[in-house]
Amino acid sequence: MRSRWRIIIVLLMLIIVICQGIPGGIDAASNETASEAVIREWRIQWSDADEIPDQVPSAQDLWLEAATGASEPSKPHAKTSAWIHMIIPEQRSDLQAILIDKLHGQQVAIYVDQQKIYESIRTYNYELNYILLPLPTNMSGEDMYIWLQTSREHVTMEGKIMVGEYHELLNRFVRSNIVDIILGSAFIFIAFIMLVCAVFLHRKYLVAVLSLASIILSVGILVFTYSPFLYAMFEEYGDLYTRLYDIALFMLLPSFSLFFEKIFGPGWKGILRKLRRFQVGYSLFCGLLLILNLLTANQWFHTYYFFSVHVMGIVMIMQFVLLVGSSMFYAVKGNKDAVIFNIGFALFALIGLAELLQFFLTRGSYNLFLWKWGIVSFIISLIVILGRHFAKNHEQILQYSKQLELFNNELQRSEKMEIISELAASVAHEVRNPLQVTRGFLQLLSGKAKESDREYMALALIELDRASGIITDFLTFAKPEISKESVMKISDEFKHIEGILAPLAHLQGGRITVDIPHEVWVRGNSSKFKQALINMIKNSIEALKEGEEGLVRIRCYQQRKNVYIHVTDNGEGMAEKEIMRLGEPYFSNKTKGTGLGLMVTFRIVEAMGGSVYYTSKQGVGTDAVITLPAAYE
Repeated sequence: MRSRWRIIIVLLMLIIVICQGIPGGIDAASNETASEAVIREWRIQWSDADEIPDQVPSAQDLWLEAATGASEPSKPHAKTSAWIHMIIPEQRSDLQAILIDKLHGQQVAIYVDQQKIYESIRTYNYELNYILLPLPTNMSGEDMYIWLQTSREHVTMEGKIMVGEYHELLNRFVRSNIVDIILGSAFIFIAFIMLVCAVFLHRKYLVAVLSLASIILSVGILVFTYSPFLYAMFEEYGDLYTRLYDIALFMLLPSFSLFFEKIFGPGWKGILRKLRRFQVGYSLFCGLLLILNLLTANQWFHTYYFFSVHVMGIVMIMQFVLLVGSSMFYAVKGNKDAVIFNIGFALFALIGLAELLQFFLTRGSYNLFLWKWGIVSFIISLIVILGRHFAKNHEQILQYSKQLELFNNELQRSEKMEIISELAASVAHEVRNPLQVTRGFLQLLSGKAKESDREYMALALIELDRASGIITDFLTFAKPEISKESVMKISDEFKHIEGILAPLAHLQGGRITVDIPHEVWVRGNSSKFKQALINMIKNSIEALKEGEEGLVRIRCYQQRKNVYIHVTDNGEGMAEKEIMRLGEPYFSNKTKGTGLGLMVTFRIVEAMGGSVYYTSKQGVGTDAVITLPAAYE
C-alpha cells in the first residue's frame, strides 16, 4: 500500500512540474510576435438593452474613453449593459482573428462593419468569457463593437485584446487555459485511484481514505469546471459545468472537516465534530435549494445564489480560521502531522482568504484564479499526512503483534509451570518417603557388604541424594510461599552467599566482586532468597570460560521503590532463543543440568513480588537483573 501512495505523490509532483512550464494566462505567455497587435485603447457607452441589439450605436453618441491599466468605469445604476468600441489594427495576413481575454458578460455580441459576427447567451451563472474569433477578410482599420450585458458594477477588460494570425492566437488560447484541464483531470484521476484502493482497505482506514478521495475529487471538479476553456469550446454544456461546480463545493467542505477530524480527533469539546455536522447539514440545504431552483426554472436563483455564494463564502472563511487554529494548537503540542498540515494549509488558506476577501470587496467582480496553485501543495500535504497515518498504524500493529507473541509465550510458560506445580505438589511427598527408606537400607547393607560391592553402594547413595535434591526443588517450586517472612538487609545476606560461592569461583579460574550498599532492604524469607541467588550466581560461575580470567560482578542499587540486583559475567553468553527459554523445566545449557534450579529461582523471585530479566550476547557474557520491591527497616 505504501508504494501506491508513493506513486500518487510522484504523479502530483510531476503535475506541478508540467504545470509550471505551462503559462497561467495570456498575459503570462510569450511576447507578441511581429504578426500580432494588442488593442490598448477603446471607448465605452452604457445601454438599457436587456437583449442583444440588432444595430450598433452611432459614432456621434456619448462615449467614454478607456484603456488598459486605467480605472474601471462604473456602471450607472439604471443601466444593465454596455457597448465597447475599438479599432481593429492593421494586419498583413488575410487569416486574421481576435482573441479577447477575460471579458465579463452574461450575454455578449460582437459587430464588425455593422454586421454581427458573434453572440453568446448564457442562462447559467458564469460571466467569464474567453473569445477567439476569426475576422472577415480585409477588416484592418474597421470599427468593432462589443455589446455585453452583466450584473457587475464595473465593466472590465482584465486581459489583453490581441489581433493576429488565427493559428498563433489559437495556440496562445489553448496554452493559457489547458493547465486547468490538466490539473483538474489529474485530481479526478487520483481520486478514482484512491476509491479503487479503498475497496481493499480495512474499515479502520476506510473513512480517512474516502474523505481524502472526496476532497481530491471535489477539488478536481472545481478546477476542471472553473476553467474558461470549457465554456469557450463547449458552451452548450455550460449549465452542466456550473451545477457540477456547485455540487463539488458542497461536497468539499464536509469532506475536509471529516478528514481533519479522523486524523486529529474531534477537537476541543468536540468542536470539529460539530463543525462537520453543521457543514453536512448546510451542504444538504444548499443542495435542496439547487434542486428547487432547477425545478422552478431559476425562480429561486437569487435565494440560491445568496446562500451558495455569499453565505458559503463566510462559512468557508470560518472553517479556514477554525482548522488553522486547531492545527496550530496540535502543532504546538508536538504533533508532526499538524506541522505538515500547517505547512500545506498555510499557503492555500492565505491565498484562499485573500481571494475571498477580494471577491467580496469587489462585490463579485474579482476572478478567482490563484487558489488552484495553493491547493496543489495542500493536497500533497494531506496525502503525506494520510501516508504517515497508515505508517503509524502499521507500526502499532507490529508492536501489538510482538506484545501478543510475548503474552502468548508467557501464557504458555505459566500453564506449563502450573501443571508442573500441581504435579510436584501431589507426587513429591509420596516419592521422597520411599527414597529415604531405600537410602537407609542401602547404608545398612553397605556396612555388611564386601569391599568390591561398597563402590556400587556409594554410587547408589549419591544418585539417591541427587534424586532427593530434585524432589526438594520440586517442592520449592510447588510451594514458593514465604512462610517466615522478614525484612532482610541485602548486604548481610550476600556475605553468606559470597562465602559459599567464592571457593567455587576460584576452582573455575574466576573471581567474584560484590558491590552492595549497606542500607538496602527487601522483604522475604532469608533461606529462599539465598537459594535463588546461589542458583543464579552458580550458573554465572559455571558459564565462565576455562583458561581465561573470569569475572562475576554482583552489584545492587535502589531507585525509588525498587531494588535492582545485577549478576554480570564475562562467560560464554547465550543466544536470544536460549534466553527466551530460561526458566523452563529441563532446559539447560549444562550437560548434566535439569533446568530446575533456575526455574525455582524464577518462582522464588515472583513470590517476593519481583521479576527476573536476562540480557546476553554469545562470546561476551550475560547480565541477569533481579527487580524486587524495596522495604524499610
